[in-house]
Amino acid sequence: MTAYDPDNVFARILRNELPAARIYEDDDVLAFMDAMPQGDGHALVIPKMPSRNLLDADPETVSKLFRAAQKIAVAARAAFGADGVFIGQYNEAVSGQTVYHLHVHIVPRFKDVDLRRHAEGGFADPQVLADHAARIRAELDKNEA
Repeated sequence: MTAYDPDNVFARILRNELPAARIYEDDDVLAFMDAMPQGDGHALVIPKMPSRNLLDADPETVSKLFRAAQKIAVAARAAFGADGVFIGQYNEAVSGQTVYHLHVHIVPRFKDVDLRRHAEGGFADPQVLADHAARIRAELDKNEA
């Protein structure tokens, strides 16, 4: 297996070298909007601990990642009034992984609405992503209250 690249795009987001519409952050994870969303509200949750993917991640890192993913999924579903939520995680190129930093996709789903292909629409409008992040944060705030 190839070694972890500390200059991958998600590592750079963690270091604030690249912008992201941030949703949630704690000591272990960061959640932000996918810049090339497959649907409205498409979020990513990543661990702060460097891991190429699930295959090389420490089990404690995975546990913390999926606890946060559940929290974001519940908030995203509510924020967008979705019928369900797709949660996906890819490992290695053959599975569809394109960024080699462990991450979980959270995509609100709606009856009779297909997902867009990941790069099909290119990069989303940053203001739309910021608005979507704010909607999910508002739901997280409700759940914390």
